[in-house]
Amino acid sequence: MLKPILEVLHGAGWSAEDSSSSSGLNNVPVGMGQALCICSRGSITIDNKKYYFVQKLDEGGFSYVDLVEGAKDGQFYALKRILCHDRQARQEAQTEVEMHQMFNHPNILSLVAYAFSDSGGKTEAWLLLPYVRKGTLWSVLEKLRDKGSSLPENQILKIFRGICSGLKTIHDKGYAHRDLKPTNVLLDEEDRPVLMDLGSMNRARIEVRGSREAMTIQDWAAQRCTISYRAPELFNVESHCIIDERTDIWSLGCVLYCMMMLEGPYDLIFQKGDSVALAVQNPVTIPSTCSYSNGLQMLLSSIMVSNPQERPGIGWVLDQVQDLQSRSPNTQTNMTLDSFANTN
Repeated sequence: MLKPILEVLHGAGWSAEDSSSSSGLNNVPVGMGQALCICSRGSITIDNKKYYFVQKLDEGGFSYVDLVEGAKDGQFYALKRILCHDRQARQEAQTEVEMHQMFNHPNILSLVAYAFSDSGGKTEAWLLLPYVRKGTLWSVLEKLRDKGSSLPENQILKIFRGICSGLKTIHDKGYAHRDLKPTNVLLDEEDRPVLMDLGSMNRARIEVRGSREAMTIQDWAAQRCTISYRAPELFNVESHCIIDERTDIWSLGCVLYCMMMLEGPYDLIFQKGDSVALAVQNPVTIPSTCSYSNGLQMLLSSIMVSNPQERPGIGWVLDQVQDLQSRSPNTQTNMTLDSFANTN
């Protein structure tokens, strides 16, 4: 019973029952280039192209992101290195590569090149990605909060529309992101949002058949879906239900709330050590001090519905955003977040 659900979760043929088989790795390509080396001078070669290390950008539990520069083109790139500690981790890294390759959309981060390195019994996956200089949506919101500023509504709608556009493309392909949050949204110099970190993506529709599968999905969500942006149905997965792409809609609502209030709706609850699982069962509370239009507040309330069956799809959300944009009283659409922050 577990094999089908885990195949859906990981987007590939690996499961707990067949993890001892090597067949899952036989079909994993070396990469776009057959050679990957780390040279003593601080450079790497992927697909016969050399890249120089510049500096570390970020690191997580089993991954690192470095800024690298192309030796020939002089362009900057972000190199994501994933430490694959077992067969499952390697398959998950391969699935992340495949997710990037599936999409060609301005609001979804593209993949420049990739390769796998096997050395000394250890495997690393290398993903060469475009470098988006401005950073994440969260880093920009933090700067605004530190300045005592807030986002004008038209800027919120502009960014949110781009996020919705990228998410709709993912959903239209039959997949779900599963870890949408401000730190997984990059902003370019024109404030165009770009969805990144596709490592938690899987098939949008997951049929749960029994308590064992429910617990498997719940445990997976606890590891891969950020708690303060996790949909209510993923905290206590029912034994017989359908989990679908509307988990992303909930997370999308949390992102919208964060753009409006400069903090997530459940960030403080998590920081205090209180139960987020309990808090998400109640309607989201919009502070009385909120100065945004009734239309935007109503959109937020319509998205953040605890019952997934009553939650709208991404197409409806995108239509509402476009309608709000057409009625937005603020016409300063050419002002970027940086220029706005500098005026306050």
